[in-house]
Amino acid sequence: MRSFWNTKKGVTPIDEWQPGCWVQITCPVEDDVRFLVNELHMPDYFITDVADADERARYDMDEGWLMIILRIPHLKSVNSRTPYTTIPLGVVLKGDVVVTICDQEARMMVDFVNHQQRRAEGFSDAADLVFRLFLSASVWYLKYLKQVNGLIEKAKRNLGGQIDNEDLVSLSRLQDSLTYFATSIRGNETLLSKLKFRLPVDELDAELIEDVNIEMNQARETTQIYSNILDSTMDTYANVINNNMNKVMRLLTSLNMIIMFPTLIASLFGMNLINGMESYRFGFVIAIVISFISTILGLLWFKRKKWL
Repeated sequence: MRSFWNTKKGVTPIDEWQPGCWVQITCPVEDDVRFLVNELHMPDYFITDVADADERARYDMDEGWLMIILRIPHLKSVNSRTPYTTIPLGVVLKGDVVVTICDQEARMMVDFVNHQQRRAEGFSDAADLVFRLFLSASVWYLKYLKQVNGLIEKAKRNLGGQIDNEDLVSLSRLQDSLTYFATSIRGNETLLSKLKFRLPVDELDAELIEDVNIEMNQARETTQIYSNILDSTMDTYANVINNNMNKVMRLLTSLNMIIMFPTLIASLFGMNLINGMESYRFGFVIAIVISFISTILGLLWFKRKKWL
């Protein structure tokens, strides 16, 4: 799906491509690829690179074309294997051609368009568009990190309840998400530092780049903090599980030892030996009473030791 946006005075949709407009390609199909290759004469391998989910943040030059790939945050599904991940966003520039390509429909891009429409200022040039995409990506990293922190806090509140494998798997998935975030943010920071010398930067762009650096630093540090908190939470989960297992084993051991006392007494009185009780009228009752008393004493002793 492709959209055309006039960015001179605000961001307004137009019906067809015009020189200097912004072409937004989302989930490209064959018709979109033909338009980019045949009409805009873009190298086709640019589209292939953006479609690679593992493509790192970088830029490339080819026959006057500048391709920029930055990693943006993306929410798959809370129940997916990795709920929060990152995907490549391609920005391709040459002369009056400005194209963004994303192989998946990201909430960030929808919000980016809506925000720019509310600004009603448009973009001064292609560099302004690129740096504002960097800024939007940084802001969305922070938004998703807040959601991750909420899930971590929820997991910490459940520490006192029933813990199962699903809780540990969920925390492990969040750890994967934070790893993807940290790697992508570092890649975007490196890419931004290189683009400052590749793109024409004016005074307004310099201020925007400073804002982007601040947001990226905050996102990187926040990711590191939440990753440390998550590691601590997972260690706590493991300790709680081990402690619960120790309690269960201690309880079972105590019960086995308590049951051992009446079993031992019954075995002693049941042997084929002369003990003076075999002909006694109340011998069986005495054995039962001794077994009962020994059981009560065992319960009290283990209770005092706090094993029960």
